[in-house]
Amino acid sequence: MSPMTEPAAASRASRKVRIGTVVSNKMKKTIVVRVNRLVKHPKYQRIIRQSSTFKAHDETNSAAIGDWVKIMETRPLSKDKRWRLVEIVRRASTAPAVPGGEEEPADDRTKTPQMTADQQPSSSPSAAQGIPR
Repeated sequence: MSPMTEPAAASRASRKVRIGTVVSNKMKKTIVVRVNRLVKHPKYQRIIRQSSTFKAHDETNSAAIGDWVKIMETRPLSKDKRWRLVEIVRRASTAPAVPGGEEEPADDRTKTPQMTADQQPSSSPSAAQGIPR
């Protein structure tokens, strides 16, 4: 390697990396990520959870609210944006599926369970109060 590429590679390796939760994706190509950390209170010695929010660049708008994402420090992209999305670590359960991923059969989700005669709700006032007949 030439001497010019070694410092550039070393500075890229020393960039900060954080893992957090997406709290907003309402902007174009930007997500807001909350990163939690645990710190000990200087006086009371109690462990406190503190959080910071970062605006990160999401080129493909693929992150959804609730996703766990990895972000990396980068050059300033705007007034507040100094981080970029590296990868989505874990999708939220409410997030849409990743394109090309495995899909569950639609029959399981759309089928409603059938109630038997003894499970049918009765309209008597004693049943509403939980009193046996």
